[in-house]
Amino acid sequence: MGGDSPIGVFDSGVGGLTVLRALHRSLPRESTIYLGDTARVPYGPKSPDTVLRYAREAAAFLTGRGVKGIVIACNTATAHAKRALTDALEIPVIGVVEPGAAAAAAASRSGAIGVIGTRGTIESGTYERAILRARPDASVFSEPCPLFVALAEEGWVDGDVAELTTRRYLEPLVSRGIDTLLLGCTHYPLLAPLIERVVGPEVELVDSATATARATAARLDERGLAAADREARREYYVTDDEARFSEIADRFLGAPARRVARASLGDVSP
Repeated sequence: MGGDSPIGVFDSGVGGLTVLRALHRSLPRESTIYLGDTARVPYGPKSPDTVLRYAREAAAFLTGRGVKGIVIACNTATAHAKRALTDALEIPVIGVVEPGAAAAAAASRSGAIGVIGTRGTIESGTYERAILRARPDASVFSEPCPLFVALAEEGWVDGDVAELTTRRYLEPLVSRGIDTLLLGCTHYPLLAPLIERVVGPEVELVDSATATARATAARLDERGLAAADREARREYYVTDDEARFSEIADRFLGAPARRVARASLGDVSP
């Protein structure tokens, strides 16, 4: 395992492709292996022990393919499994929560920070705790936006339905005087132009995917694992429905996901 080895990225489904896209932009020379556990999505409603088991299976699959680092591109898996994977593996393990929270804490001028995510992520308080660790004086206002996932996957990122939904979710946060909004779900960057229009130019958007890509680059540099100047390889694995994944991946990646293969992660029944 060395600089020419790929970075492994896993998620419960397709949302982590926004993290992968940010990695491709920030680290164009790095080869990547993406694993979407589409047979068992979503992870949010499942118990912490179950999510930890799924994450360990995903990590075993990726390490079996010689990855030099793992990015957990899933908020739920980051919350329940990052520490365990970090302790168990010798390679770097990067989650999406801490980089996004640190970026939001640094970006806010007043300390009034909004966080949006799935209901499970918001109710867990994961981002709020991480922001307050980075900036104890912050005031964090959170709002679950569960319909954003469906809008992103269906490609409904503009138009009347998307705008009405976005206003309904975000106007309460804007009324609290936030100056920074953290997109705490990997699906949400697809809606960023609409979100920016709704919250206005005075509110800065922080994308956890972009922050995670920067954190990954820094960790690889620290460990001397950055890739040499060569052509990067892209591999994609899912645990179910390769055709649907490929269809959605075009929107999330902005390019086709070629060579999508089926992965087996033990018992992949929901």
